[in-house]
Amino acid sequence: MDSTGPIIIAGALVGFAVGLTGMGGGALMTPIMVMVFGVNPTSAIGSDLAASVFMKPFGALVHQRAGTVRWDIVRWLLPTAVPAAFGGVFLLRALGDGDELQQRVKYVVGTALMLAVAGMLARIWLDRRRAGTDTEDAHVPVRPVATLLIGLVGGVIVGMTSVGSGSLIIVMLMLAHPRLKANHLVGTDLVQAIPMVAAAALGHLLVGDADLGLAATLLIGAVPGVLLGSLISSRVAGPAVRWALVVLLTGSGLSMLKASSTVIVLACLGMALLGTFTTLRDRRAAQPEPQPEPQPS
Repeated sequence: MDSTGPIIIAGALVGFAVGLTGMGGGALMTPIMVMVFGVNPTSAIGSDLAASVFMKPFGALVHQRAGTVRWDIVRWLLPTAVPAAFGGVFLLRALGDGDELQQRVKYVVGTALMLAVAGMLARIWLDRRRAGTDTEDAHVPVRPVATLLIGLVGGVIVGMTSVGSGSLIIVMLMLAHPRLKANHLVGTDLVQAIPMVAAAALGHLLVGDADLGLAATLLIGAVPGVLLGSLISSRVAGPAVRWALVVLLTGSGLSMLKASSTVIVLACLGMALLGTFTTLRDRRAAQPEPQPEPQPS
């Protein structure tokens, strides 16, 4: 059966999630390719990275025009992120070959997905802490050593799994620069991800992992999905969408790690309940307190 249509739809859904939240590209696309369409894990990683090379610039251009890119932070990220992403491809190949490699890659991707879940939870928590404060600053000084280390760690993970350019690195940037404005974090992360993802995609092309036909099919749906998600991002409850991604990534990661169905269901249910409770509590807290009626004189 021709799977072109379903792959285009999957690309559109993932692109929509990325445009809406800035997260979830590789963390969603790679497991979908593996678990739904039966693509080999290494080919899914390479194809997702190849597609991301063309998808990332759409969001980056928006932020560049808005002036929400910290180029000084980008310049400190890239010296480690680009070579680490390229080297991560060959580090992945060191895990073995054939069916043994594919099985091990599933465990590596599953671990990366669970790290992405932890990163998304950390971002939700950090965003909640910063909500309603006036401590955000677009001009906080860059921390060179911490930023270089973020590029190194993030680059290796992205090169090995395609996961993390939007869900792990941005959290590490938040921790290293806690007062940096949220829109500057997103814009900076999107811009630095372009050369980093391109380096990882090149590595996978060189070892024969990336399927350019599959990547092109993904882009047919992903590009309009990103644009649509970006257009309506201000009109949809972002926290609810993020929690939906947390639940989905939890199930995908545990499935890759061969967890039992009971564990997967309980973990996803727990995340869903936590998200529902947190979202409802935040909504109540955001509601203005009723003002006392004026007393007649």
